[in-house]
Amino acid sequence: MSVLTGWRAALRIARRDALRAKGRSALVLSMIALPVLGVTAADVTYRSSSPTVAEDLTARMGSADAVFSSAGIGAVPLEQMPDAGTWGTPDGAPEIPGEDERRPVNVPATFPKGARYLSEQSVPAVVTTRHGVVNTEIVELRTSDPAVRGKLGLVDGAYPHGEGEVVATEHFLESAGLGVGSRTTLSGPGRTYTITGSVELPGDLDKSALYADPGAVIAPWKAAAGRDEKIVPPYPGDMTWLVRSPTGAGISWPDVLRANEKGVLVLSRQVALDPPPDSEVPLLAHEAMSFTESSAELSAAVVTVVAMAVLEIVLLAGPAFAVGARRSRRQLGLVGTCGGDRSQVRAVVLAGGLVLGAVGAVTGVAAGIGLTVLFRPMIEGWTGSRFGELDIRPWELLGIAVIGLVTGVLAALAPAVVAGRQSVLESLTGRRGTRRSSRVLPLVGGVALTGGVAVAVYGGTTGDTRFVAGGSVVAELGVLACIPVIVGLLGRLGTRLPLSPRMALRDAARNRGRTAPAVAAVMAAVAGTVAIATYTTSVQAEHDYDRLRSLTPGTVALVASEPAAADQLPLARSAAERNLAVTGGRADIRRVWAGSDCTVYYEDENSCGTLELVKPTGKGHSCPLQGAGARKLAEGLSAQEHKELMSSPACVDEYTTAQALTTGDSDIAVGDASLLRSYVGLDDPAAADALAAGTPVLLNSAYAQDGRVTLKAVHTYNERDKENRRLHPGKAEATTDRLKVYVAPAKYAATPGIRMILPQRTADRLGLHTADYGTVYTVAHTPTDAESQAVSAAFTRAGDGVYLQTENPMERNDEDVILLFLALFAGVVTLGAAAITTGLAKADAEADLTTLSAVGAPPDVRRSLSGFQCLVVALTGVLLGTAAGVVPAVALRLVDLREATAAMREQPMDSAYTPVVLPWETIGLLTLVVPVLAGLLAAAFAGSRLSLARRAG
Repeated sequence: MSVLTGWRAALRIARRDALRAKGRSALVLSMIALPVLGVTAADVTYRSSSPTVAEDLTARMGSADAVFSSAGIGAVPLEQMPDAGTWGTPDGAPEIPGEDERRPVNVPATFPKGARYLSEQSVPAVVTTRHGVVNTEIVELRTSDPAVRGKLGLVDGAYPHGEGEVVATEHFLESAGLGVGSRTTLSGPGRTYTITGSVELPGDLDKSALYADPGAVIAPWKAAAGRDEKIVPPYPGDMTWLVRSPTGAGISWPDVLRANEKGVLVLSRQVALDPPPDSEVPLLAHEAMSFTESSAELSAAVVTVVAMAVLEIVLLAGPAFAVGARRSRRQLGLVGTCGGDRSQVRAVVLAGGLVLGAVGAVTGVAAGIGLTVLFRPMIEGWTGSRFGELDIRPWELLGIAVIGLVTGVLAALAPAVVAGRQSVLESLTGRRGTRRSSRVLPLVGGVALTGGVAVAVYGGTTGDTRFVAGGSVVAELGVLACIPVIVGLLGRLGTRLPLSPRMALRDAARNRGRTAPAVAAVMAAVAGTVAIATYTTSVQAEHDYDRLRSLTPGTVALVASEPAAADQLPLARSAAERNLAVTGGRADIRRVWAGSDCTVYYEDENSCGTLELVKPTGKGHSCPLQGAGARKLAEGLSAQEHKELMSSPACVDEYTTAQALTTGDSDIAVGDASLLRSYVGLDDPAAADALAAGTPVLLNSAYAQDGRVTLKAVHTYNERDKENRRLHPGKAEATTDRLKVYVAPAKYAATPGIRMILPQRTADRLGLHTADYGTVYTVAHTPTDAESQAVSAAFTRAGDGVYLQTENPMERNDEDVILLFLALFAGVVTLGAAAITTGLAKADAEADLTTLSAVGAPPDVRRSLSGFQCLVVALTGVLLGTAAGVVPAVALRLVDLREATAAMREQPMDSAYTPVVLPWETIGLLTLVVPVLAGLLAAAFAGSRLSLARRAG
């Protein structure tokens, strides 16, 4: 019989066997198709969501041929790259003049003769919403012009026509609570506009803006400001032009060069799609520029993902083929009795992998494309941009399908070899024989685990990520080699357990051939998830530590923008308490100063008073990380020691932050005990009593010496400041006071914006001036869009002199989504592996279950046994994967620690804090929820009724 004829018969047998054992075939198909589906969906999504150059140009200029804009340097020649991303001035060009001396550029004069163009200009504005008012952007652009198509698209309604109409992006309408047909009023000139439609920018779905025709907003606003000095004039941004060539041939590179000579920057579709040679780009003639794309990391990532997918399929589908071969051993024995040799027996099993691999690969590719199409709107919303076209690349999908096919064959390879070694007698009688576990494999695994961890740690300490990656892989392979022994030990754990969990543990230990690969597959998926989640969570914790807060957590502040606006605070406070989620904590703050107030009389700075909290010198007062000897000191510090030193009162206020409370140069605020409780978070009766008695509370102990602080005030007066001149006549007077203070614990030294709280009575005694500054509140959550808009509207009605300061949370949306997807991926693999193992266990142990029922076991034992079998596989794999995943994460953090420590020794004030934080939420989901869910699902879908059958033999 020829080779072709033999394989044809093997394929026919494999096809019939797959149709006969539909349940087992479905399990194998699902585990081959799922990774292929995931890779296919990822490939199509990545290709479709990554805009091509043409799609990016369309998102920026619509159907126009080019975008012309002034470079902002006046009428000075410039040179640019073909994509307009980089530009500079030519050698020998005149020096760029100052902003006041620049001659305006007549950009339209540089357009090709007869060109058609549209202007685009934006202006920041405050408009009314359903909830109040909001700061937004209004863009003057004729959105109804066909040249804008692709840059902006109409979703609902109609384009604006005339001065009283606008369209809004969907994001703006959602946050403002408005819709098509709503009206919004522009604060300042008071002009009202009707929203005639909703639009979206395909390249920026998250943009919040209004669009009006040219001349509908900026010009009337300027005219109103000219008539009424109370109206603040607009401050529009630079204008750009969308240009269409008169001939339709596009804007050529010579056209771009001619515009550059006038100081105009041009992004041309024709030039960007077909750039000129480097010899024709003047900027490259004298600039050492390099634009190399590094694809090594991307290639490594792709190879890693593909390798992991192949490993998952082999580990999960391999046991299924092994069980299938055992279930078909009589059929394979008959092949031997009919003259078939061992190679033909192997061919039958391999043909099963070929058939199921081909069907699984085709199913996975088709399902991947279908799911991408189905979830396309959700993916576009997550990425914030529309797909240009669904980019399906046949050769890439064919490669993915081939990988699935080959993997199916590889998964059947080991069972095929085992089946080929069985004698015909064993195959016909169904005897499995006695097989001992390898004693060498666990020893090799232990050595690989120890050596891999050591190599990974070495790579972390030396900063070589190649050792980190290699050591982590070796360590994971070592754990894989130890899994059979670990599974074998599971049987000893159930001695005192009830019947079902005891049988599940013993069944897992006795059938290591199907249990160990499933546990390994779960471990591999969970290890990757835990590694990435641990590293991401640790980096987030580092960013939290490095973050310079403008307010204390859980607080917001109302601040008067200028002294004259202090009389608006009562109305602003009422609005805030009515609209914000205030939890009851409130504290009013007064600012304090000496002499004339510089915030009012700023014409003559020499006539302003000063108030200074003098910081003593010496150990405990001066930050040792600054000045002479700082670098030498930093060289001997560990990251933890540096963190403790940076958190000390002496160093904590040496780095600047964007503080919401700016009560003065010395950060002295006038307040009472409510400020301690609501803002500082210091609920200490002794501190409250000190304030009531007129003793200041010092939050930064580095300014205290022997329980006292030095307060230096220079009392001056301005000719316009009659009140201060009455209090402090004559020349400038400097006074220094030593005040007894209550020193707060060191952790309160980092309180943003406040260094010391001064009682009103003490300020009066020292002859200092005070005035209302603002109020801080404790809130249940950061104000929502609706709450902020309602409060802003009330502030506007009060006079627009008070503003709301909030502590913006760190943007973690992307990281949270990534962690969620990783957890879901690991959960799906865990459920799939546990389900396959449970299904194989049921198929493999059907005779044992029949015997169990025959000796009187209740019907529910079948359900509970299936549930515990699933739980054992899932929980064991998750626990091993969690331990294995921590290794690469810790090693990578060691790399970060090395780099941060080196930077800290160069710049002693730079933080070297590099924590390792475990993602307990992800770990809890994987170790508690997923295994329990897997067990419950297995128990729910397991039948409790048995059909008794006669046992063969």
